[in-house]
Order: sequence, then structure tokens, then C-alpha cells
Amino acid sequence: MPASTATPLPTMIVDAALSAPGIHAEIVRFDIPEPTDTRHAVGQGYHVNMCLTPRPLQSRGGYRERWGPHRFERLGDVFAIPPGESLYIRGGSGRQASLVCTIDAALVHELLGRDLPWDDSHLAAALDIGSAQVRALLFRITAEVRHPGLASRRMLELLGGELAIELGRYGLEVSERPMTGGLSGWRLRVIEERLAGDLNAPPLKELADLCGLSVRQLTRGFRVSRACSIGDYIEQRRMEAAKRLLMEGESVKTIAFSMGFASPSSFTFAFRRAVGASPSTFRQRQGRALAAMPSVAA
Repeated sequence: MPASTATPLPTMIVDAALSAPGIHAEIVRFDIPEPTDTRHAVGQGYHVNMCLTPRPLQSRGGYRERWGPHRFERLGDVFAIPPGESLYIRGGSGRQASLVCTIDAALVHELLGRDLPWDDSHLAAALDIGSAQVRALLFRITAEVRHPGLASRRMLELLGGELAIELGRYGLEVSERPMTGGLSGWRLRVIEERLAGDLNAPPLKELADLCGLSVRQLTRGFRVSRACSIGDYIEQRRMEAAKRLLMEGESVKTIAFSMGFASPSSFTFAFRRAVGASPSTFRQRQGRALAAMPSVAA
């Protein structure tokens, strides 16, 4: 009788953690040996996740109890799960590191003055948070958790309060979007396919032509659909690709020219602005972190 082989399970290691009133933050490494379809249930806090390394390919999230079993949307570098919800995540295998924050819901709602309505549009928008303010705060929290300094708990409490405010503002921005005027699903898919197929930033006129729209219609509709400018979104996607190439061992010079930058220094400037570290620092830091992750036995 042939011996059965157990499917290797994902493992998680907490590298560093820091808590303060209203917020708990961790830097976590995941080893995901097989494609996954997992459920992430959240209690009474807001769960905010920022990937510090590239997410596994084809990472998608869906609210099965709300949307049914077949609707899954792309997970961005930053996503949030509201209190009491269950997010189902599908994605490929790989290793990754993330900053994971849990923020007290009462803090968000107190600062906002009311509860956020987590309807379909809010849930979808929270799967890919393009807010530069949220991203900047998460980078600062990452640095504080990784290297706590003087009065680190107080600093984390202050940063957690700012993050709660920005999450509330992001939710209000979604609420205030026009009910109509966003891009249709097929146009958003066309844009995603174009961005996935070429590292160079496409001209807006090219994207507009692919969607059968004017540039003005494209930019206005995209902001309604994604709550960020199409230019910022393109740059985020390009930096995600750059992270992946850096972790695969490509040189900074090769990546810079393949992405259409005039020089390695201009690429380094753009990468540091988007990621919070230079390409070489990012590769060294994340390479050391992932190398320390123990392999999962088959």
C-alpha cells in the first residue's frame, strides 16, 4: 500500500512585534509551499497588511459570505480587513514578509465620529489601498517595530492614531465617490493585463485607446474605481515588479533600463520614494529575512 504524503502547510514566523494602546504591530514571515485558499477571520479590530516583499503571484481576495464563492479581486501591496469579516485569500506558493497591524475599531470610529459602512464598494476598495498617506505611515511603523527607539511605545501609539485617521479618511473617500462614472470591469482588466505585460510605463493615451475612452474619461473613471490616480497606480505596479526582480537577483542597472528609466540613479530615487528603502537595502534586508525562514518538510 503506497505511503500517503501530507500536503506541506504554510508556516509563519514573527520576527518582531510592538504594542501600544490601540495598536499591535508585527513583522511576519510566511513560507507558503503550495498554492493556497485560506480563510482569514478578523475579530473586533481592523487588520492592516502591507507586504514588504512581493506577494505570491496571482494573490486574490474575496468575501465569500458577501460575494459568493467565485468573486476574487487582486490583493494590493496594502489591504485591510474590517472587524467581524472573513477574507478568503488565494495565491501561489512562495516566501514573503509583511507588516501586520491590528487597530482597535473603537479608535477608528471614535476619531471618525461614526462607524464605517462596510458595504460592497468599501470591501472591494480595502483589498488594494493606494493611499500614499497610509503607505507612508506603515513604512514608519515598520521601521519602529524593526528598530525600536526612545519612547517606542509612545511613538507607535501616535502612529497608530494617525493610521486610524487615514483609514477613516480612506473609507469616507470611498463613501463620497460618485455612484456612477467608474470604469467597467472589462476596462479595469484590460489595464491590468497591459501593466502585467510590460515593465515600461504605458502612455495614458495608449491605455485610453485600449479602453475606448478619452484620456480625461480614463483618468476620472479610474480614480472613481480605484480611489487613486492612474499614474500612482501604474507606479505602484511597476515597483511591485521591481521588487520581484530584485529578489530574483537581477541587477539594479538591468531593472532600471528594462523599466524605461534614464539611469539607475533615477530608478533608485523612484524606488526609494515608493518603498522607503533603496533597491540594494531592500534586497539585502528581505533576502536575509527570507533566508532565515526554515524550510517546510514535505
